[in-house]
Formats: sequence, structure tokens, C-alpha cells
Amino acid sequence: MRTHTSPSALLMVLLSGAILSACGGGGGGSDSATAGPVAAPAPVATPAPAADTAAPAPAPSTVVAFTTVTMPDAEKPVVADADTPMTAANTTSSMNKEKEKAAPPKTIAPTTVAPSVPTGSDVTDIVFQNLGTTAQTNVPVTFGHVFAEGHVSNVQTITGQLLDGSAVPLQVDVKARHPDGSVRHAIISAQLSQLATGSTTMKLIASAATAAAGAVSPEYLLNAGFTSSVKLDLAGVSYTASADSLLRSGSYKTWLSGAVNNEWLVSAPLKTAAGVAHPHLTARFAIRAATASQRARVDVTIENNWAFEAAPQNITYDAQVEVGGQTVYTKLGMAHYHHARWRKVFWWGGEPQVHVKHNVAYLLATKAVPNYDRSIAFTETKLASWKNAWTGTKVEPMGVGLLNPYMPATGGRDELGQMPAWTATYLLTMDKRLKDVALGTGDLGGSWSTHYRDQVTDRPVSILNYPYMTVLAPRTDTLNPATKKYEAFPACATSTSCSTPYSHDTSHQASMAYVPYLVTGDYYYLEELQFWAMYNVFSGNPAYREHSKGLVKSDQVRGQAWSLRSLAEAAYITPDSDVLKSHFASFVKTNLDWYDANYTNNPGATTLGVLTHGYAIAYDSGTGIAPWQDDFFTASIGRLVELGFSQAKPLLQWKSKFAINRMTEAGACWVTGSIYSLKVRSTSTAPFYPTVAQAWKASHTAAFAALPCAGTEMAASLKLRVGEMTGYSGVHTGYPSNMQPALAYAADAMGTHGAAAWSTFMNRSVKPNYGLGPQFAIVPR
Repeated sequence: MRTHTSPSALLMVLLSGAILSACGGGGGGSDSATAGPVAAPAPVATPAPAADTAAPAPAPSTVVAFTTVTMPDAEKPVVADADTPMTAANTTSSMNKEKEKAAPPKTIAPTTVAPSVPTGSDVTDIVFQNLGTTAQTNVPVTFGHVFAEGHVSNVQTITGQLLDGSAVPLQVDVKARHPDGSVRHAIISAQLSQLATGSTTMKLIASAATAAAGAVSPEYLLNAGFTSSVKLDLAGVSYTASADSLLRSGSYKTWLSGAVNNEWLVSAPLKTAAGVAHPHLTARFAIRAATASQRARVDVTIENNWAFEAAPQNITYDAQVEVGGQTVYTKLGMAHYHHARWRKVFWWGGEPQVHVKHNVAYLLATKAVPNYDRSIAFTETKLASWKNAWTGTKVEPMGVGLLNPYMPATGGRDELGQMPAWTATYLLTMDKRLKDVALGTGDLGGSWSTHYRDQVTDRPVSILNYPYMTVLAPRTDTLNPATKKYEAFPACATSTSCSTPYSHDTSHQASMAYVPYLVTGDYYYLEELQFWAMYNVFSGNPAYREHSKGLVKSDQVRGQAWSLRSLAEAAYITPDSDVLKSHFASFVKTNLDWYDANYTNNPGATTLGVLTHGYAIAYDSGTGIAPWQDDFFTASIGRLVELGFSQAKPLLQWKSKFAINRMTEAGACWVTGSIYSLKVRSTSTAPFYPTVAQAWKASHTAAFAALPCAGTEMAASLKLRVGEMTGYSGVHTGYPSNMQPALAYAADAMGTHGAAAWSTFMNRSVKPNYGLGPQFAIVPR
């Protein structure tokens, strides 16, 4: 586990293999007293996950369609939006059968026409929900959208059409393409001349591409009177930055360009009236201007995150933001932590009251997000509880929202999984309140001290440029022999100047910014995703990660899982024109190369299908592994496969054996398939058991192993219901829940064997109520 506590010498944290803490359950390690084998007749000794009391619920079924519901009364179940994916055949199955491509994401310059939805055919739809009580006019909307491979070819674009047949002019800024050249991710803008009360549906149609309308310069916005500035008062000195002055200087980058919306990115150090720049504090503005109305969105970010600036430190100041000559935000005594940033968004000319709802079925079918179970029902009380909890200082700049401020804390919690529970709930419901929480979490991801920006490139720092940099090794380990320079980050100004209330790590790290960027296209979220993904590779010792290869093998198994997830998400969704895309793709490839060499293609690797290197065998005096951590890893490799990294397919098949055989192998019993720790060898130096059955028997007493699997005697010895799995089967963060994503991806990868394991798992008698948190409710495609 790589953990960052508040540093005194710039985050110098020592690793200890004996100190491990479970993120799917309680703590454990090589000396853990709670991680022993199951003994009859006592229940399995399993550390408890987060203390909720989810009642048993009906088994999740295959994807089915539900009618769209209006806002329910209290406690009335709310089902996921049931918009049918609007493909050429108007079926979900057509997408599920699409062939995976063979190359990881990269910058594409296609020369052939990709297979596509026929021109003029519906691809999907979008719903605009009017949040006001009256109709609105001239409403600017912008949203991010991901498309399935081949649905919008390299000679097509997207046009909009309302259900009454009227056309809606769209501006489509394509950011990333699939390997076949078809659109993967685009930022779509429209100006809705009329937005009636309630909801308005717009079809997205694959159309022949035409020449894009010319962009406009910021001059028209400045001539209309637009102004925005930031002032920070610290130690009696005022530092300012002006967005309109930066636009006038011409030193801007264009993010969106066209006839509907234009967005420009500007940045500068905050300066005194005498022009003296602050060495650490920088203001960044993203100004999005609607060309057909007097409105602009002003996205303000203040950063304290230069990677190699001397004497990094926390800085306290009074903050003030002005837009159009009006003060729109003030904060007295803000403590801005080192290598962190905060963000606020404002509007000049009035904020449109609209909520953009993506088509749930289509979004899941693109494989850009996991295949969450759409049959889950959510109560209004639970939906409201997420937003009700989103309040107070924890959701203000430099807060961390619903995340645990001590990231390495043990125990299952709603932020852990392929995506946080609130993000998965948003994806299934498109509820505005959940979107606020999901996007807010992405905003507050900036509060952690994981943000290191390169002064040379003005981008998140990369180990391809600094292969010896790290935050977890002594300075002597950072000497680059090629340049003869040390690449260690500068030490903090004093022993206490970098102390923060937060501790972050890789082994308990949530996915914070990927979905926010996916659905909004906001540049802030893109960089937030990139900052965290880069931290995951540079935080390790340079030698252990093999310098510029960015290997994560030295981390805990769960840390490897979450780091690979973040790297793959960054490689998948980063714009093709962004140089960092190739960096992330390189890290994914080098890591897969390492796992292939040591496991997939290694005749000497264990036949169990489990990871055995590093900290993996940290239980029961060096004889046991944590199956739930291994399941996290298997699920992350499944994510890589569905994101298009075909190199990960053999590794997924190799890893799937372990999840499948715990449910189906003769001589083992699936009831304890989600056991907290499993013995994989008799001593710390003995060979690994060749079968799951042998490992299972070694992890239980002979008397227990002799009981009929899933029978009444076994249930009685465990004090569980017949057919109930151990490990808190009725809790949405329990160990069977942790296992579910691995089994879902195994079912997709392993044909009849995977299907058989999934069937056994789904026939267990006690299941969680995923309406309380669906982060593990992933089902086969």
C-alpha cells in the first residue's frame, strides 16, 4: 500500500508489508488474528464491512426494460431509466455482439471508412430536463457523450432532432476516436430556442459530416462587457488575476470551437499590483461563451501545485471571485493545501436551468462504464439521502465531500469499487441530485495533495519526462544518470508547512473524475483524472516501478487494481490530440507486458489463477491471500478489456479461473467462495496448491470440509441460511458483493464455465439490496 500522510519532508512515507488494511472489509495482514481459516461449527471469522443492514433482495436479473418514472413519493422504488438504446436495429443486443478491437487507444489518423450506423439513423437520445417552473428560451447546453465503436464513423457527425421532427443545430467537438476512426468521445453543444417545462427529448442522429462553421475569437465576448477576476489577500498583500485581461492578451488555448459555443482556457500566476508573481499560486479560467446569447460560463480554478517549485507549503488567504463586476464568491481564511487545487463555476448573463440526462441503456452498452444491473430499484429516501449528506464545509473548496479523509481506512465503504456508489447510482437513474454528488466529488478530488504540475509543459507531471521522480523514496534514489540531475520534488518549506487533514493512497482510491469528464467534457475533470492516474505511477519507488515503465506491481493487490483502472480510464478517454494519451497507453501496455510475462505466459505461475508476488501472500503467516483483493484486480482487468485493451484478454481469462473455480470446482464449496483469506500453500516456502479444492480444504477444518456443500448441516455450522454465502452476503459492501464484478467479467470471458459460475452465484439464497449502493452490482454483458 502506498499511503500519503501529512508530510514534513514532502511526503516521505515508508512502506511496511506487514501493515495492510482491507478496503473490502476490515484490516488484515501476515500477523492478523482475524484472518484464520473457517472452523466448524463457528461462523467464518470474517472482518465486517461497513455497517449497513441491507435486507436480502431478489436476485439481479439480466438487463430488462422498465418504464420511465416520475419523481416518486417517499419510499416508492425508483428504477433506473429505461430508455431503449437507439441503434440502427434499435436493440441492445446489436452492441453486445460487437467485436473487440485489437489495439489500445492511441492517436488515430484513419484512412478508411469505418463501419457505422447508416447515415440518417438514430444512434441514441438525450433528455433535457427543465429545472425551472416556466418555459425557457435561448438555452445553451453542453455535454460530453461517448459513442460505441463504429456508431459514428470518421465520415459522419451527429445531428439533433426533437420528437416533433424539428432540427436542433449541434456543434460536435470530437475529442477521441476509436481505433477504427469512429467517434469515441465528443463534446456536444446546442442552443435550445425553446425549452418547455418538464422534459424534452432530442434524438442524436448519425449524419454525413459537413464543413464545420468557423470559430469566433474572444473579442465578441469582451466587446459585450465580459469581465472576471480573482483576488487573494494573504499577509496583507493582494494578488490578482483577470480572465478578461488574459483573453485580450491572446494567450489562450481553445477547448471548444464552432458556431454554437466557444471555450477558451487561460492561466497565469497571481500577481501583486506591482506585477510580482506569487511563486506557488496560479489562477486558471475556462470561459465558455454561447454565441447566440449574452451568456458565458466562467470556470475558475486556483492551484498550489507546481511540481518543482522550491519550498512547497500550505497557504492561507482570503479569496474573492468577481464576474461582470459583481462579487460571486468569497471565502475568508481559506487554507489551501500544498499540491492541491479548488474549483468554482459561475455564469455571466444567467445560468440556464437545465439538467442533461443521458440514455442509460446506450451509455452502459458503449462499454465506457461497467454494465451495472438496470433492474435495481432505488427508494426516494435513499436518493435524497445522498444529496442531503452533500452539505457543510466538507463540500466547500478544500473539502473532500463524502470521501473518507483518511483514505487508507479499513472497511468497505461507498467510495470503493470500479466507481463510487453515488456515481453508479447516477449512471442508473440520471437523477440530478446524484449527478451533483458525482460531479462534486470530481471537483473536490482537487483537495488532495496529489497534484503535481510541470512548469515546463504546464500539464500534469509525467514519469516519461522525469523517470526518477517520486514521493516515496529518498532523494538519493532520484538521480537520473542520463541528465545527472536529481528528480526529487523539493522539500516542504518547514517541517509543518505541508501538514493537511487528509491522507491518500492507491489501495483505497475512488474513481473521482472519469465519469464527470465523460458526461460533461469539462477540462477540469480531464486533468483531475490525469493528475490522479499520474500520481498512481510516480508515487512508487522509481526502481520498483522500473522508472518510466510505470509498473504498479509493488503495490498491494487492491492498489494494483485501482491504479490500473485509473490508468486505463485515462488512456481511453484522454483526447487524441493530448500528448498524455500516449503516456497513459504506454503505462497500460508496460503493466500488461509484466503481468503476461509473470503470469499469463509463465509456465511456472500458479495454476490457481491468483497473484502471488509482492504483498499478495500477506495472510496466515505467509500462506494466505485475500480473495476479495484478487477479485478487485480481476474486475479491473475486465474493465481494461471492455475499454478496448485487447492485450488484457488473455490475462482476464487466466485470472477468471480463480473466481470461477471457487464457485464450481469439485471438492470446494461455493458457500465460502468469498472467504476473507484463503490458504494457497502449507508453509511460507512450500509450493502453491495446484487446485482451488486443495486450497479450500486447507482453509477449513476437516470436519467442516466433510459437510455436504450448501446443505443444512453446513448452514447450521455457519449459523447462516441454507444457500447463504459467508462474508456478509446481505450487505452491498460484503465479500460476495466484492466478488460479483470479477464473476461478471469472468462470465463474459470464459463461455460456459463462466456462465456456470455466474449461475451458481446468482442462486445463492441471500443477496444484498443494491439499492443502497450499486457499486458492485455489475452483471455480464
